Amino acid sequence: MKKFIAAMLISIFSATAAQAAEITPPTVDAAGAVLMDASTGRVLWGKNEHNPLAMASTTKIMTSIIALESGRIDETVTVSKKAAAAPKVKMYLSPGEKIRLGDLMLALMLESSNDAAIAIAEHLSGSVEAFCAEMTAKAHALGATNTIFETPNGLDAGQHQSTAYDLAIITRYALNVPGFMELTNRKSATFSSNTRSYTMNNKNRLLSEYSGANGVKTGFTNKAGHCFVGAAKREGMQLISVVLASGWGDRGRNQKWVDTKEILNFGFGNYAFHTIIEAGTPAGALPVTRSRTPSASFAFNQELTLPLASHEKETIKISLEIPHSIQAPITPGQPIGTATIQISNETYQIPLTTTSAATRHDLKTSIEKILNAYIGQITNTKVDIILPEIYN
Repeated sequence: MKKFIAAMLISIFSATAAQAAEITPPTVDAAGAVLMDASTGRVLWGKNEHNPLAMASTTKIMTSIIALESGRIDETVTVSKKAAAAPKVKMYLSPGEKIRLGDLMLALMLESSNDAAIAIAEHLSGSVEAFCAEMTAKAHALGATNTIFETPNGLDAGQHQSTAYDLAIITRYALNVPGFMELTNRKSATFSSNTRSYTMNNKNRLLSEYSGANGVKTGFTNKAGHCFVGAAKREGMQLISVVLASGWGDRGRNQKWVDTKEILNFGFGNYAFHTIIEAGTPAGALPVTRSRTPSASFAFNQELTLPLASHEKETIKISLEIPHSIQAPITPGQPIGTATIQISNETYQIPLTTTSAATRHDLKTSIEKILNAYIGQITNTKVDIILPEIYN
């Protein structure tokens, strides 16, 4: 059945284009950065967000995902010589020391302990190499296809790299992994191994310096510079920010916080959720053939709610890919086409389904009804009539 495209300009917002001036983007020092809405995955702003860069200890977000999803956090880990030999920052674990995996994760995320990452990787996968392969596969499955993990702690090695966008994708997933938010929001933790006690304090300054902050992870290596994946929630909007290579030395150490706050302020200050399409909203009607019902109505089958800046509301356009007509019989909820919603340079699609019914009425069905009604008086059964091809 041939289809055609019907275009329309959405008019659910009252602001005029003249009133909706474009907003000023944030200014940051980071070589790669992004701001993403966590609920929809919509990128609100980016700077070189798809450029592969070293990502330092922001790597440990994925290490935590794999560990949490293993369901093995209460197992006891025996520390290897390789894990104990990891460079600073570290817990200073000893070879042969026994410690709960969940406690290693606290050290991993609160103080970024590199030896904890190695111990976790070896315990869960048998080797660092096998664990990193699992990390990379998980990243690619999430859509973070420009990410390669060669270490579980983020130390520079080979092609170990990611992008600001990929890290936002990974963090968006992590925020919904049971236990992750509780882990990254801990201010401090005290626990013990079989040989000693440890106290860990969270190095994430955003938690105490930014209203609504709820994550996530710092990072630094000589190659990566100072990096940070941040998260904050205000008035129901959960945002994720990523800055890679915000600088080196003391200036870079502070600049990652400056960059992060600038990005988050931009998001909370300029974006709000708007329902563009409600599920069940009427979208039109189509002629019906082979029926006494002249037309059938159809509607948008899903809701589309997105964070929008004021100037974006006037850029929304909707096109419907629908047939010229539909043939009876028709039942409510029957798929008949697709709505494409364009917002700035982005495209979203929503299925269109019928909301009314139409019974079939042609020569074949008329004869069948008459014969079935007649025979039904005798046998009370339905008879299927086979007619010549001309009536089909």
